[in-house]
Amino acid sequence: MILDYYEEVRETSVLMLQAARASDWETLVVRERQCAAIIGRLQACGGDDAGLLDAPAQKRAHEIIRSILANDAEIRNLTQPWLLQLEAHLGTARLTRKVAAAYRP
Repeated sequence: MILDYYEEVRETSVLMLQAARASDWETLVVRERQCAAIIGRLQACGGDDAGLLDAPAQKRAHEIIRSILANDAEIRNLTQPWLLQLEAHLGTARLTRKVAAAYRP
């Protein structure tokens, strides 16, 4: 059932959030891949049919989606500083390579 997939995505997003809170970036990436696989399975089984749910199921789907979105927002807030630090490090490394290449004989 579609709600089972939604719930599985929600549960995985909770695990992603826990990893982000612990600054466990490797686990976060693994969980993100798991989440993407679940979404792929949902789409393959006709996840676009969510509009066919009855009113209580639609309400539950909206609750789950709101929870997923809240988790995603917090994950972005937690990962933003790390991503900026990584970007700065990569930029410095790129500049170092350019300078080294410019002065090679």
